[in-house]
Amino acid sequence: MPALSPTMTSGNIGTWQKAVGDTISPGDVLVEIETDKAQMDFEFQEEGVLAKILKESGEKDVAVGNPIAVMVEEGTDIASFESFALEDAGGEKAPPPKESGEEAAESSEPADTGSKTSPSTLPKSAPKEESAPEPQESESTGGRLQTSLDREPTASPAAKALALERGVPIKQVKGTGPGGRITKQDIEKYKPAASATPSGPAAGGAPTYEDISASSMRKTIANRLQQSWNQNPHYFVAATVSVSKLLKLRQALNASAEGKYKLSLNDFLIKACAVACKKVPAVNSSWREIDGQVVIRQNNTVDVSVAVATPIGLMTPIVKGVEALGLSSISGQVKDLGKRARDGKLKPEEYQGGTFTISNMGMNAAIDRFTAVINPPQAGILAVGTTKKVAIPSSTEDGNGVEWDDQIIVTGSFDHKVVDGAVGGDWIREFKKVVESPLEMLL
Repeated sequence: MPALSPTMTSGNIGTWQKAVGDTISPGDVLVEIETDKAQMDFEFQEEGVLAKILKESGEKDVAVGNPIAVMVEEGTDIASFESFALEDAGGEKAPPPKESGEEAAESSEPADTGSKTSPSTLPKSAPKEESAPEPQESESTGGRLQTSLDREPTASPAAKALALERGVPIKQVKGTGPGGRITKQDIEKYKPAASATPSGPAAGGAPTYEDISASSMRKTIANRLQQSWNQNPHYFVAATVSVSKLLKLRQALNASAEGKYKLSLNDFLIKACAVACKKVPAVNSSWREIDGQVVIRQNNTVDVSVAVATPIGLMTPIVKGVEALGLSSISGQVKDLGKRARDGKLKPEEYQGGTFTISNMGMNAAIDRFTAVINPPQAGILAVGTTKKVAIPSSTEDGNGVEWDDQIIVTGSFDHKVVDGAVGGDWIREFKKVVESPLEMLL
């Protein structure tokens, strides 16, 4: 079992992309591995032939380093491996116990930074002393384990979106794509099976609820957000910001782009966050415990984590060094990172880290404003609502009238351990200033 991220200790076996007897070249996808963060492809980097699969699809919590398959050189007689068992490969070790909160899996800070807030240095519970039990053979039920994707079946993003729209239970859809992948056509052709006659307590009618197993990623998100809320004293600062000038600038830049780029409102807001962080660097900081000493680490670059909704949960890919990037570069990176986040193709270094986060729900016209939970160990996150046209009283030669102004409501969440209330207010003021005078982004 490979370690596909710095904090991975175990994984679930997804769909094998190669069968016994297949020749494998460097870069070929051997098997899908489900970590607590995403479904990832394991690309084999050597030549050989797959002689035996030791861990079938559906095996759960396989510790990193445990044997999952046998590879041999081309030309080797693979028939001799037919009876080869896991014990012949040295057996397996149990995965290490997961820490409370599963900090290591979801932390926005990479492991082994020397900080006591990094995953590798968070406090662990003392192990309990237990006498070793007598080894005994467990009784098998003869049933097959569900695949690791039963909690989140292999399906194209379009299929998942359509299933959500039509209320189709995606677990009950049989995929016809490569490797059993569910396609949009599978969702369109789905017909619910006739329900069996209920018995027992449910005989009086259909169940009134459905229990859905929480995926590893959903558990991690829940634990990390609960940890953030409990350990970081949040406070919130909101402001109404005019974006009329910014939208006109965006329209002018896109009109002259000749198809090279297409800027979004969020691209400008990401850049504005970086400008505000450089002017109020206390917000671009984090609370750390290093070698028994508490420090506040103030970052010299602004790496903005951008919240992206994916079919399996929230991801925060990072646009690094935003203060030095142009708008077209920001736009290109956001589109690329967002697509790969939704496809589950992000590398750990692309979502671990970041110094500030932006979460924009402006694409939903029903959301005027909201508050967001801080992404630790960062000290701030900006929540952005939708754009609304607001009537502004104005005086003209013909008398009093109104002008229509495009406005958004933004809410900053700050960690009071790091950022005092007045400082959070200063950051919102600088953000508002640069958005309402967007040419300042060029200075």
